[in-house]
Amino acid sequence: MLNEFFNLVFSTSFLTASITYSTPFILAAMGGIVSERSGVMNLGLEGMMLTGALFAFVGSYFTGSPVIGVLFAVLASVVLGVAHAIACVEFGANQVISAVAINIFSVGLTSALFKSFFENATGQLSSSGFEKIQIPILKSIPILGTAVFSQNIFTYLAIILVPLTYIIFYKTKIGLKIRASGEYPKAANTMGVKVQKVRILSVVYSSAIAGIAGASLSIAGINTFIENISAGRGFIAFACVIFGKFNPVGTAIAALMFGFADGLQLRVQATGLPIPYQLPLMLPYILAFIMLFLSGKNFSPQNWGVPYFANEEE
Repeated sequence: MLNEFFNLVFSTSFLTASITYSTPFILAAMGGIVSERSGVMNLGLEGMMLTGALFAFVGSYFTGSPVIGVLFAVLASVVLGVAHAIACVEFGANQVISAVAINIFSVGLTSALFKSFFENATGQLSSSGFEKIQIPILKSIPILGTAVFSQNIFTYLAIILVPLTYIIFYKTKIGLKIRASGEYPKAANTMGVKVQKVRILSVVYSSAIAGIAGASLSIAGINTFIENISAGRGFIAFACVIFGKFNPVGTAIAALMFGFADGLQLRVQATGLPIPYQLPLMLPYILAFIMLFLSGKNFSPQNWGVPYFANEEE
């Protein structure tokens, strides 16, 4: 049985699946890190992902186009992002409470809408979705070729976003404004940076990417929606940002680790080892706890979670 387990884990199929499972973590984290670096804590990623997953499925199901499904997901999650941005940036609301409200609202909203849309449906619900895209030549690379270059469009987007986010943060004026808004908002305001505008746009951007991450759960593979399909992935993405020390590369590595843990728990269940199935299911969440415990020195922006109002400056 142990030999079967090792054969399952150390295989190309396991690596391929783990990268697939990492995709929503990377996407949500790459969006969330922009909000966090601007100074606004976005714990609402979970609710935004869940809402994006539902609207992606609804849009794809009724129109037959997964692209329209993604647009639906982005628009729905952006509405939540705007609400969070206005509450936290414009009115200085407690950012944790605002995010908790969004998450609770999203659970109720998605459940109610799903039942409203499909309460009379019979049989397995299925929508149009994105198929895997094999990249010629690159897919022939041993081991990594099949694992990395035979994925769906969401995985490729996640891969692109990591270096793109890094370049924006550290090589552009936009990135400098975002980082300055989270580190030294008063100094940034003195230099002409519209801190509140930067923070609002950062939150809205993070919500849009969270919506895409949600869409990757519902219309890229299973092509259906299950209540609470996000299952804490938004919170784990938030943990990835912290463990990655608010750096895009470190955050992506943390997200990959969670993807491997997600893939591992499924492989453990598949081997039929005589252990309760709940234990493997706990693996990603246990890993999140351990990673946060071991994250060490706090590398968060100095004004992370602290409201700033330019009109109060003397």
